Amino acid sequence: MELGLTVGDSLERADRTIDGFDLLELSIGEGADPNAIDTDRLEGLLEREDADLCVHLPFKQVVVTPVDGINDAILGYQRELLEWAGSVGAEKAVLHGTARNPHDTDLRPVFAEQLAAIADAGADAGVELVVENVGHQKRGLPLSVLGDLARETDTAVCFDVGHAYMEDGNDGVKRFLSGYGDLVSHLHVHDARSRGDTHLPLGAGEIDYGIVADRLTEFDGTVAVEVFTDDVPLLCDTAERVRGHLEG
Repeated sequence: MELGLTVGDSLERADRTIDGFDLLELSIGEGADPNAIDTDRLEGLLEREDADLCVHLPFKQVVVTPVDGINDAILGYQRELLEWAGSVGAEKAVLHGTARNPHDTDLRPVFAEQLAAIADAGADAGVELVVENVGHQKRGLPLSVLGDLARETDTAVCFDVGHAYMEDGNDGVKRFLSGYGDLVSHLHVHDARSRGDTHLPLGAGEIDYGIVADRLTEFDGTVAVEVFTDDVPLLCDTAERVRGHLEG
């Protein structure tokens, strides 16, 4: 298991916080050209820390719409981002599982086609695509729908524990991992309370991480701490708590 840290799109934050972590997850393509990223600095940082790289594809870009031309443009843009990610050695790319109307069942076969095509673009670039659950958001597919579509398309999952909790509580975490835990390749870990998606340090919220440990007993993927702070001791504390749960 590799344990890392999300850093948004900031190499400055990565430089301040990555010490001691195995990987960083860098956000790309959200209104900015990834070619503007200082790749020399990025590669130097990764080499200095002996860390691997994952990327997060644009947060606000949906995967599918009812318009074929827009879907083609989305696929083209994601392909460009994945090619860039592959060029800097990224191992995985996180994609939010979203649709313009996630409750439109007619769009689900189109979502599957679009997801499979984006995953193929990742494979061509040498990057594993992992689709993330965001069913607590307006455009996010519900947990079970995302799991079914990921299985149908043989796409790996980035399971965001806090997002699942916000959507359906600890029972939602349990159900998803019981049904689709074998698809999980990447984890986003943080704590949460029912009042909001606050990305708290572990122990500060209401999530039962024992559920995660019980259902991912042989997990050997990647984990990214996604806590909204630059306080390194807090980040390291969450990392150690996660390691304790998953490595026992």
